Amino acid sequence: MRLQTTIEIFDYWNRIRGTADAPLKSQVEPSAVPHLLQSLFILEMRGGGDIGFRLAGTRICDLFGRDLRGERFSSLWAHGQHTDIERTAMGVMDHAMPALFNATGYSTVGHQASFEIVMMPLRSPGGACDRLLGAITPAAAASWLEIVPLEFLALDRSRLLPTHFGPTHFGKSASAQMRPINEIAAGKSARFGQAMRRMVSHLLSAEAR
Repeated sequence: MRLQTTIEIFDYWNRIRGTADAPLKSQVEPSAVPHLLQSLFILEMRGGGDIGFRLAGTRICDLFGRDLRGERFSSLWAHGQHTDIERTAMGVMDHAMPALFNATGYSTVGHQASFEIVMMPLRSPGGACDRLLGAITPAAAASWLEIVPLEFLALDRSRLLPTHFGPTHFGKSASAQMRPINEIAAGKSARFGQAMRRMVSHLLSAEAR
């Protein structure tokens, strides 16, 4: 994780969750991060079993040239990646562990831009993780992003984010411990859970040393 927006919202999510694995959705206060709102989104699990946008910041909607509220999250991605993206988002909810995507966005006229996308689980009052708080941030300023809409995102790599490190450690220890989940997203839920447990065991062992 390298970009200020994704680092700040991840640190905020860590603060409000305290010792829990994920905060309640009611704990998210927009007034606490007003400068980030345009780059934030909230996803929700819907009745049909898919994951869609409940909210999307103005900058995200501008990137794609349309209001994304109510749209399926996987619709932003390259056609061959829809299933993997949706399965990964569901895994973040099921196992209450945040994830980071690095992606390339492609415009309708062939422009390219790199993005960081972070997704963090939120719990309902009943205890279930059924929403995700996230951010989409371009890696570098590009004037064409304000004019030409993105056609789709293509996933370059994905990582699980360790949650036991404090924000001051993120730039060094935590980033070094991130684990790829490209192969996890392509597997079944049980494999996702097994990989999650292996990663947690590795992180705890490293911290003990």
